Amino acid sequence: MMEKIPTQTGARDQLMADLKNVIHDAEAWLRHGGSLTGEELKNAKAKFESAITSAKDGLANLEVIEKSKAAAKATDVYVKENPWKAVGIGAAAGVVLGMLINRR
Repeated sequence: MMEKIPTQTGARDQLMADLKNVIHDAEAWLRHGGSLTGEELKNAKAKFESAITSAKDGLANLEVIEKSKAAAKATDVYVKENPWKAVGIGAAAGVVLGMLINRR
């Protein structure tokens, strides 16, 4: 059986915290948006946009981690089901790589 692949420490927790911050900031902005003027409005908007960007980045990182886990699991299953094919593919890749390096 395949071992669990470690993810970034607290990636899910950080993403959840970022999303909660975005929700909290959005609610605050909706409540107090009408009373904000000039510089306060610009600061609130900048903070909100920063929180959204941070949440999007966290989500993108989490998606990459999940896709990597799926690819590693699929590779593990394939190699276990077809060990000689995997050895052959590795050998062929080594020969091709060796030929390319030797050409120079």
